[in-house]
Amino acid sequence: MVNIQKTAIIGCGFVGSTIAYTLLQRGTFSEMVLIDTDKRKAEGEAMDINHGLPFVHAMDIYAGDYDDIKDAALVIITAGANQKPGETRLDLVQKNTKIMRSIIHDIKAAKCEGILLIVSNPVDILTCVALKESGFPKERVIGSGTVLDTARLKYLLGEHLKVDSRSVHAFIIGEHGDSELAVWSTANISGIDIEHFSELRGRNSEEHVWETIYQDVRDSAYEIIERKGATYYGIGIAVARIAECIIRDSHAVLPISVFLSGQYGLQGLCLSIPTVVGQKGAEQVLEIELDARERQKLIQSAEEISKTLSQIV
Repeated sequence: MVNIQKTAIIGCGFVGSTIAYTLLQRGTFSEMVLIDTDKRKAEGEAMDINHGLPFVHAMDIYAGDYDDIKDAALVIITAGANQKPGETRLDLVQKNTKIMRSIIHDIKAAKCEGILLIVSNPVDILTCVALKESGFPKERVIGSGTVLDTARLKYLLGEHLKVDSRSVHAFIIGEHGDSELAVWSTANISGIDIEHFSELRGRNSEEHVWETIYQDVRDSAYEIIERKGATYYGIGIAVARIAECIIRDSHAVLPISVFLSGQYGLQGLCLSIPTVVGQKGAEQVLEIELDARERQKLIQSAEEISKTLSQIV
């Protein structure tokens, strides 16, 4: 039986440990197990996080193994290799596909009945791999998708328009990667069309500005990695948000990576698409309105994913 208050994090690197810390701060769960190929690393992270318990919500945090995840409501997978100099994107895909298959094998062996949330990159590809290897229902295997990319877009638009980013409503969809796209046709500030809102703020047509902001969003990870070596705070908060929507059955709309079965004329692959997220995982994939150019870009993004999937061995 699933314990709705229990989560497991597989992979205790920068991203996994930051997610664990963020979940502790938010008090989302009452039990959290950390799993890593380096058991001592997982033990160290659990010890370190536990020392903050006197200041936050009560939680049982410990290093464990796959036998501990059987009743976890949510299994968050962050394990994977980073791209090394001289490696191609496909090299990284092949390496992380092998790691993901091994993890999913152990999850199945543990007879886990919870939801799988894939965070490892390339997330859309690895969500497809996890879904295929697990045999779980498609609503129970999701990826973090472009939730962080969308947050970056909202932040940059808020900064540019001098408005609270929480009032910005816009999506990044498609591949979590270089072929992702911004949906400008429906972007708005609390219901006010973004172009009109820009005019209300005393600005003229800013299509060139939107393109610059999109490029900054798309290239954010590269810029951060160049400066500090890795990204983990933003994705840590984004994953905590997804986790909360699942555990609290929020029915929130988030652009997670989900399996498509005909939406937008696409099927047989995972892409980051606005989806209603609740206790069952991906409750409904939404076909939001796209203009002709956006629809074409989404198809191109899907083609990139399909091409890579076809080369996985």
